[in-house]
Amino acid sequence: MTIVETLNKTLLKSRAKDKRCRMDLEVYKNIALAYVRTENSIAVLSDMQMNTSYIFTSGTASGLGLNFPENPTVINSIWEEEILMKIHPDDRMKKYVHELRFFKMLEETGQDERSSFCVVSRMRLCDKNGIYQWIRHRMFYFYSPDTGKLRFALCLYDRIAERSQNLLPEFLIINTVKGEVVAEDKFDYRTILSPRELEVLKYVGEGLTSKEIANVLSISINTVSRHRQNILKKLNVKNSVEAFNGNLPKIT
Repeated sequence: MTIVETLNKTLLKSRAKDKRCRMDLEVYKNIALAYVRTENSIAVLSDMQMNTSYIFTSGTASGLGLNFPENPTVINSIWEEEILMKIHPDDRMKKYVHELRFFKMLEETGQDERSSFCVVSRMRLCDKNGIYQWIRHRMFYFYSPDTGKLRFALCLYDRIAERSQNLLPEFLIINTVKGEVVAEDKFDYRTILSPRELEVLKYVGEGLTSKEIANVLSISINTVSRHRQNILKKLNVKNSVEAFNGNLPKIT
């Protein structure tokens, strides 16, 4: 199972309609809209129970080459594919890994404290001219007080000012009440794996077999196998899929 499949299955655990959940969708849609109007951001509100997302946009979206017919645009999925496919492949995969880690952390956190945390990260998103731009991404989870299950996820995307592009870490979990950094990902594949190993690991995370990876990269299966063994050794994991299922070295 790929990281995307694992994450999808995990987040949609509460998909079956539960009449006990009395959270008002319109309240959370208004929260998303307020962010967009205040910060010129792009907001994606995903309803886990209904497997539906509402995408609110501003001028930032058109500048990045994102075109949504309505505001909000409603899609029958919790994944904003048009946005996700414009994120750099390496950053997109790390986004999935960190989202799964964030969910697991909140599942182990008391219900009264879950609203105190959010994810802040930076990633590259391809603009309308085919040039990658640095984007700040923030994510908030809203749990139902009636069922205790995750009901809404709010993702915000906005541009990073040129002079502050290198100031924002790639991934943080923040306690916004206390102003504390709870977790910071200092694990960087690029400092450990070779460019070819990074390519192999990316395709493993996307669910490709060794034969398929060999075909894509025009190398032999034996070479793919050697790269996979090197990845296991360097990342200190049991198998290469573990690199994308939330079992990487702990965040410090």
